[in-house]
Amino acid sequence: MDLIFASEVISETSESANYYENEVEGLGKAFLQKVEDGFSDIKESPLAYRIIRGDFRRHLLSRFPFGIIYRIDSDTIYVVAVMHLKRIPHYWLERKIK
Repeated sequence: MDLIFASEVISETSESANYYENEVEGLGKAFLQKVEDGFSDIKESPLAYRIIRGDFRRHLLSRFPFGIIYRIDSDTIYVVAVMHLKRIPHYWLERKIK
């Protein structure tokens, strides 16, 4: 399956990684690795993660309070957010990818 990202996903992931890196050297890199691992997990088993709203699913990252929000359409996985779980919920609902 292919992964397609909402345009905001790269910037929000980068901002979070920069925050962690400024807190503790190496933590931003660890965060990015967990996000990449999450993308791999989703590609391997896209139906394994809980539906949270409509046809959107959430993969929870280990070690960090973040979830990858995505939906599946045929052979494509649309990632709409890498979302901090303690911040504004459902902000990603208005994002467009397809």
